[in-house]
Amino acid sequence: MGRETGARPYDVVLFGATGFVGELTAEYLAEHAPAECRWALAGRSLGKLEALRDRLAAGRPHLAALPLVVADSADPGSLRELAESARVVATTVGPYVWHGEGLVAACAEAGTDYLDLTGEAEFVDLMFVRHDARARETGARIVHACGFDSVPHDLGVYFTVRQLPEDVPLRVDGFVRAGAAFSGGTFASALTAFGRGREILRAAHERRLHEPRLVGRRARAPLGGPRFSRETGTWALPLPTLDPQVVTRSAAALERYGPDFRYRHYASVKTLPMAVGGTAVIGASVAAAQLPPVRSWLMGRYGSGEGPSAERRARSWFSVRFVGEGGGRRVFTEVSGGDPGYDETAKMLAESALCLAFDPLPKTAGQVTTAAAMGDALTARLQAAGIRFRVAHRG
Repeated sequence: MGRETGARPYDVVLFGATGFVGELTAEYLAEHAPAECRWALAGRSLGKLEALRDRLAAGRPHLAALPLVVADSADPGSLRELAESARVVATTVGPYVWHGEGLVAACAEAGTDYLDLTGEAEFVDLMFVRHDARARETGARIVHACGFDSVPHDLGVYFTVRQLPEDVPLRVDGFVRAGAAFSGGTFASALTAFGRGREILRAAHERRLHEPRLVGRRARAPLGGPRFSRETGTWALPLPTLDPQVVTRSAAALERYGPDFRYRHYASVKTLPMAVGGTAVIGASVAAAQLPPVRSWLMGRYGSGEGPSAERRARSWFSVRFVGEGGGRRVFTEVSGGDPGYDETAKMLAESALCLAFDPLPKTAGQVTTAAAMGDALTARLQAAGIRFRVAHRG
């Protein structure tokens, strides 16, 4: 079992359990949490929590008494009680830049491990500046981006690096493809981020002032430019998401990435017209998000808590291909699975929580990445749960 944090009633608490991804995560835990796991559902509406518990208990009588915890992201006292009751808290309540800090602060203070699904760079940087030091003092592990942002990319690069020689400069490129729909919560988070360019830059600058510099090694993720990738046979468009930042933070934390590590992150599309069209759509979305009335109207078109049907999710998929080079060696790897934004994200969040609660792991504290905190153990869990990590070719 993982480290103990006092005599707390719960190993894992899922906060935001009645949201779209929250319910999927609760269903996954109901099916896969080990019998000895003491877990609970948390949210701000007792009625909705009771209804969710009733659905989970249908066919699973042992869940009829599953504990429920009422907490609200706007109520610091309830968040403090939640954090003090658990060894691990996983939250799906976003956009995190608006609703997330209270729980991070409570977990950092209580020495409670914290997990979320954020892809919001501003939030991650601000949480480092404000709460990393306290989490290190209490032993709390603050692990952001435990869903499709950024587990397949972070652990995929970790898996790729482990196929290459040690103690040499390493270069890895990642190429992301997916066929999937998105939920209202994801749409709201994306629009929020698109509309906060200045705040994102300010938070990144503040983090650089507080973050210790890497000495004697280098880890970087240059944006690069659009290009045709002969390795994948597709057009590669640079993706300025949180994922490459997470990868480079893993590289900075782990010497296995070598003395000089570089990662580039791309969206992979089959044809040039698709590449041009995708770039235009992203540009239009960013432009629209700068106007508050337009942003509010767009958010209203797809309500938070809504998402694709089970049938649509069953047809969804993702694939992230990696090309790694170093020490005269070259390797092609792939991480792939089903519906990325919801079914697989719920799986990743749930398995991350169980990993922190029960697996023997490296000793870490403060804001850490999935690779640094859980690399081998979480990779093994996800492989056992059906997410594929494979070496396609060695050269």
